[in-house]
Amino acid sequence: QVQLVESGGGLVQVGGSLRLSCAASGRTFTMGWFRQTPGKEREFVAAINWILGRTYYADSVKDRFTTSINNAKNTAYLQMNSLKPEDTAVYYCAASPRAGGVGDSQSYDYWGQGTQVTVSS
Repeated sequence: QVQLVESGGGLVQVGGSLRLSCAASGRTFTMGWFRQTPGKEREFVAAINWILGRTYYADSVKDRFTTSINNAKNTAYLQMNSLKPEDTAVYYCAASPRAGGVGDSQSYDYWGQGTQVTVSS
């Protein structure tokens, strides 16, 4: 069992930045980030392989968002820059014991509580 605790959401203006944190009670193979808006499916944002450090990004956030891991703190981060109104959503971190399927929410066994990110114009 892995527990995930998220922090760092909030309100920011267009073009601004936010950093989300996800503290894990243990290590798994992949840490992922997803987001969801009302009435829509949960959408893949980014993922990172805990051991190899390989990263994956959705096209919509590539070159604007960066995910990383601090191994000493068992914490994953999502640095979000150049934020747009369409980035407004509840963001979730998730942990998977698998290497594959990083973009599929069904691959993840553990989820954080979610944190609201609102980008205002």
